[in-house]
Amino acid sequence: MCGIVGYIGQKEATPVLINALKKLEYRGYDSAGIAVFDGEDIVVRKTKGALKFLEEKIADETIKGSLGIGHTRWATHGEPSDINAHPQTNVSGSIAIVHNGIIENYMELKSWLQAQGIVFRSQTDTEVIAHLVNYYYEQTNDIFSAIIKAIHKLEGSYALGVVCKDYPDRLIAARKESPLIIGLGQGENFIASDVPAVLEYTRDVYFLDQKELAVLYEDHVDLFTDEGEKIIKEPYHVDWDISSAEKGGFAHFMLKEIYEQPKALNDTLRPRLVKEGSRNVDIKFDEVEFGDDWKNAGRIVITACGTAYHAGAVAKYTFEKLARIPVVVDFASEFRYRNPILYKNDIFIVISQSGETADTLAALRLAKEAGARIIAITNCVGSTVSREADDVIYTWAGPEIAVASTKAYTTQLMCLCLLALKAAHLRGTIDDTEFRRLLDELETVPAKAQEILDNQADVQKFASRNFNKEKVFYIGRQFDSATSLECALKLKEVSYMHSEAFAAGELKHGPIALIDRMTLVVATATSRALFDKLKSNIVEVKSRGAATLVITQDKSGSFGDSADTVISIPETDESFISMLSIIPAQLFAYYCAVQRGNDPDKPRNLAKSVTVE
Repeated sequence: MCGIVGYIGQKEATPVLINALKKLEYRGYDSAGIAVFDGEDIVVRKTKGALKFLEEKIADETIKGSLGIGHTRWATHGEPSDINAHPQTNVSGSIAIVHNGIIENYMELKSWLQAQGIVFRSQTDTEVIAHLVNYYYEQTNDIFSAIIKAIHKLEGSYALGVVCKDYPDRLIAARKESPLIIGLGQGENFIASDVPAVLEYTRDVYFLDQKELAVLYEDHVDLFTDEGEKIIKEPYHVDWDISSAEKGGFAHFMLKEIYEQPKALNDTLRPRLVKEGSRNVDIKFDEVEFGDDWKNAGRIVITACGTAYHAGAVAKYTFEKLARIPVVVDFASEFRYRNPILYKNDIFIVISQSGETADTLAALRLAKEAGARIIAITNCVGSTVSREADDVIYTWAGPEIAVASTKAYTTQLMCLCLLALKAAHLRGTIDDTEFRRLLDELETVPAKAQEILDNQADVQKFASRNFNKEKVFYIGRQFDSATSLECALKLKEVSYMHSEAFAAGELKHGPIALIDRMTLVVATATSRALFDKLKSNIVEVKSRGAATLVITQDKSGSFGDSADTVISIPETDESFISMLSIIPAQLFAYYCAVQRGNDPDKPRNLAKSVTVE
């Protein structure tokens, strides 16, 4: 859950490393550091806090050298501090390492190394790796062999960048579980945790697979297995527009990405619609085979974490309504430990924005061992999830930089809606006429998302009046109940306001005891058949002093006499409404965060890609 970068080439490494780290600061910001070989020694500079503090620290010195590594940290072992910041080194400082991941047996290794007389300076698991590499280097006098021997002793996850002063012509990288890419330049090469770090310099990358290593030189890169056997693979060409990884005039990435949702939804939808003239007639997934397994499926199992889990919670209603197939949605972190029951005719779907979520990967592998066919939904080409699944559906959302997910969530929902429609048509639970009607309606969703964004002023005003509430409860029924889970998560992630979500009918079974004048209740009301039920809930909380907001597609004024504020959104089929009803909640969370003086792009204690348990 940290960001690592590395450079070897002809440029001065320090500015390249700092610039690349800025693109990865969303992955970790407890501390930052660099290590650069200056021709004689490895110069290490690191500091607690955000990357800007490292920049200030090195502003008055010139660190020469064209080989280096860098790191932004999200602490797992040891509190954020200068000493615990990466890079970590061996005792002499001749070997420096940056690390993303968790070494599960680090205490055992640390005790063994201490018995060899090695004195540790930090509390990190990463320092163990530096000393372990040095231990084998002293035996072999070969840094590559030493790294291979060291990683065979490591249990857990790692993405590593290693430099050694005795080998100034190379940078070595290794990967297990945690993501790592190799950027291929002209007379220069790079390592990074994610593609945006290198887009300014190259668009050709290798995605390191499990237990692979790379040795980078100025003019070429060699790839190896963890047994030292050389391998060949084709580089991947990244066709993102580099501006999509920049703020583009917005105050924060989160706001920019909220506003990018109409385009992201359209990009995810349009290539999958099959048309005859101007008519939508079918859905085409080049990535998925639709055979008898879909027609005969007994149920769908969806597993994910966080925001992706919430997309699955909404999809449960969509699949069950349209395709009439039972759906089980499970937290990946729970699924892997509860001896789950799987059947041969299950459709197993995993959802992960990054494609590297540790718990989701573990659930995927467990299901695969049981013989399940895996469909992955992810935003990241070449990610571990995309490589290990049987079928992969990409959410073409482009890079998402803010830690709090917005456009990744709505494009996940778009993919799931398309899957549900395709399954329903295959299974005969909707006829051709209804299928085409729903396709036409789905095609209107991106434009309706834009309509919400064009009229967001009311949300901003409401946030300015309610950003200081002590408690925020999100309620809804059916689809809206599932959407409320994501509404509450967005608010707590970036504003640090206490927020919860639950089915509106559960309000009187306990939560209403917490309602007072410092409470805000947000009701999402998009099912016309349940409007009266929601109105009674709003009256219940309003009479007890709560402020109330309703997000609804109702145009008849049903809630005008009961709620303090009504945010109106365009109408669409309830199977698709969650892609629209979430947008005012995303905006509300963003504006509350700004009003409270928080950085919505980098919420405390959180990281973008959770690559550890």
